[in-house]
Amino acid sequence: MIQRKSRIRRWAPLTACVVLAACLPLLAPASQGLAQAPTQSPVGFRQFVEALWPEAEAQGVSRATFDAAFQGVEADLSLPDLVLLGKAQNEVKGQAEFTRTPAEYLNVGYLTNLAAQGKALRAKHAETLERIEREIGVPGEVVLAIWGRESAFGSHRSPHYAIRALATQAWLGRRKDLFRSELIFALKLLQDGVRTRETMNASWAGAMGLTQFMPSEYYTLAYDLDGDGRKDIWGSVPDALASAANQLRAKGWVPGQPWGFEVRLPAGTSCRAEGPGQARTVREWARLGVVRTRGRAFPDKVLDAQAFILSPGGAHGPAFLALENFMVIKRYNMSDLYALFVGDLSDRIAGAGTFEVPWGAVRQLSSRSIEEVQERLQARGYAIAKVDGKAGMNTRALIGDYQYASRLKVDCWPSEALLGHLRSAAASEKAARPAVKGALGAKAVEAK
Repeated sequence: MIQRKSRIRRWAPLTACVVLAACLPLLAPASQGLAQAPTQSPVGFRQFVEALWPEAEAQGVSRATFDAAFQGVEADLSLPDLVLLGKAQNEVKGQAEFTRTPAEYLNVGYLTNLAAQGKALRAKHAETLERIEREIGVPGEVVLAIWGRESAFGSHRSPHYAIRALATQAWLGRRKDLFRSELIFALKLLQDGVRTRETMNASWAGAMGLTQFMPSEYYTLAYDLDGDGRKDIWGSVPDALASAANQLRAKGWVPGQPWGFEVRLPAGTSCRAEGPGQARTVREWARLGVVRTRGRAFPDKVLDAQAFILSPGGAHGPAFLALENFMVIKRYNMSDLYALFVGDLSDRIAGAGTFEVPWGAVRQLSSRSIEEVQERLQARGYAIAKVDGKAGMNTRALIGDYQYASRLKVDCWPSEALLGHLRSAAASEKAARPAVKGALGAKAVEAK
């Protein structure tokens, strides 16, 4: 077993809030009582919207633009990630990245189809992609993979009106402050004439364009590659792809470095070794017996790069050595599966095949059940970084530690069996406590 190695974490994951940090000083502080809607009725939504006006006005949004943007708009309670009164937490609709199993999310047929399209687009836009890599430092197949994942190369049309989606998320979503800020930036897009109400299509989270930019990111990271004086992430493929590359560069892209490699772990090393906290150089991992699949060698140029074990399916699927650029992709969308999808698709576009090890058949627990797993592990002293209902690297590795300590099969996967064991262990300990107390009381009586 490779022992956990203590070292400074080089990958401090950034959230969209960090990207917004440079922009937030432009925004007037939100009044503390306004982030939470007083009621989930249509009247409550209208009150919430009206309370936004001072913030919008402070950013140069006119009353006419504000009123036109919200005319006839009601909350969309069908969106994912909303916390609704009267609905159990395990009924909250979540993102695909956190509600699908690895096999479902990284669907082989879908990836194969996207890879074929990506190869054709790579040839069609060769000059643009070469210029992006030359000017920004991000390979063409990587930005193509983001385009493929975000909008299936433009074939998936964003179905939501951005203002409605963002306002609903700011009112009832799990991340109200983030979406409140993005809503103000979306209003600025209307005020500045970048978009019109009729062209303001977005995802359920308010992301727009071919490569799905949040409104604030348009103002900080959009890139005019075609030189027409406009940053058109909706209709210009050069601008959209260069903007995606510029965002990756801003998040720390390392030129000339791959995202990672599929590997086989040596005997005695399990999914418990997963995560940036146990990073080593690729050279060190190779000395410990970690090898690339299909008999391939690690490139010399990455041997001294830091890498960590990634096991998105726990023991139920392939394992990887992930480098810094994996985490950079993950900052585009904070999900292990998203980053792996983009990394794998970029490799396929460049000519690689599928993973050597197939994904296992596992069931995805509800967000609330994963939260309970995290809460129970935390109560037992395991260093769960965040109780959020998402089984990321930290949670998976600590599940493995608990399974190992409890002499269970170590698979690092949040399952019904694991949750049942945690519940039974807690119940047994609770039942034992009064008995111990009673025994101590009897001894005290005898002593008298």
